[in-house]
Parts: sequence; structure tokens; C-alpha cells
Amino acid sequence: MFFEDLNQLKSIIHHTSCAIVGMSPDTELGLDFATILRPSEDKKTQTITVEQIRDLISHTNNHETSERFFIITPADAMNDAAQNAFLKTFEEPKPHCHFVLLTQNPASLLPTILSRAQVFYPKSTNILDQPPSAQTKIMDYAKKLISASPTELATVATEISKQKNQPREQALEIIGTAIELLYKSYFKTNNQKFLTKLPNFIKLYENVSQNGHIKLHIVADLL
Repeated sequence: MFFEDLNQLKSIIHHTSCAIVGMSPDTELGLDFATILRPSEDKKTQTITVEQIRDLISHTNNHETSERFFIITPADAMNDAAQNAFLKTFEEPKPHCHFVLLTQNPASLLPTILSRAQVFYPKSTNILDQPPSAQTKIMDYAKKLISASPTELATVATEISKQKNQPREQALEIIGTAIELLYKSYFKTNNQKFLTKLPNFIKLYENVSQNGHIKLHIVADLL
């Protein structure tokens, strides 16, 4: 979804439990009662850790009656453990709590987060014209997964599952790239066929990330 300016974005955030905003992490949103979480300055690497997320979550337990905003920036600095901890929180949002994830690369977040939040971009951005930042091999397999017919799917699944170098990591990157392509294709064309494919790809990503059998899940989840 797109917004015209920051005033419109503020209104959107007030009515959204979790918004992912494709903007610079330094953007000043001008939200009252906002708690901002950034990578710890004490760490050598610019990472938002699961401990930081748990500390942030503890602040949502207050019985407030005014709207409260929790900004995570840059959201893609969260490691996987932090993202999973955050996911459990915003799946059951507390009253009056709104989460805002600022990142210039929403596709870098876990598909499980992307599927449950709402993603917003400034209307002036050319983000939809930017291809996923994946290697050619990964991109080609992602396109194959999206376009494969039922009779072709088993062959593609076999090729992906037999990758010699870190097959699970590569499979997840392929599926994640496919999800990004589907999102961008839908927003760019408004063609529902891309949207209808997304739930199956997101389910596939979850199953493979939980050590499910790569080939079997590709075939079972995408048929």
C-alpha cells in the first residue's frame, strides 16, 4: 500500500497494529508517546537482539488507555531470534499498542512477519521497479517456483532440494525471493493471481524453516 505524505502515514499507523514502512530508518514520524528501539551502541555489530525485543515487549504490558507507539529501526537489524520473538507479540496485539517497523528493505524481514503486518511505501518511491537483491540463480529458481505447473513442480522441487551448498538456506532464500516477487507483482499490477499464491508460499517458508523436508513441502504446499 502507498501513502502520500507523513501526515497520512501517521493516520494509517493510528489504525494499524503493526505497520512496516519502506523508508529511511532515520525518518522522524512525529508520533506522540513513542518508544524507539535501535541497535545497541554497546555492540560491535549493528544488530537488534532478542533481549532488546523482550525488553521492548515488557513495556507493552502497562494498562494504558492512550495510544502508544513502538518504533523498531532499522527493522532489518533484528536477527532471526529477535524477529521470531517480535512475531509472537504482535500476533496478539495489546490494546492501544502500535508497532512501526522502519526499513528500506522490507523484503529482508521474515516472510512470517511480512504476511501478518501491513507494508506501506511512499507513493513517490520506485521500490516496485527494483528487483530483489538475489543472485541470478536464486532469482531463476524463484521464478520457476511461481510459474511451475503441477506437472513441473516435482522437477523444480528436486533441483532445489539437491543443491550441494547449504540446501536449506538456499531453499529459504529462493522461497523468500519468490514471496518478494509476488508482493511486488501484485502491488504493481493489482492482479489477484499473485495475491492468491502468497499464502501457500508463506506456509512453505514456515515449514522449510522448521526443518521440514524441502522437496515434499514444495510439492505439497504449492500444489
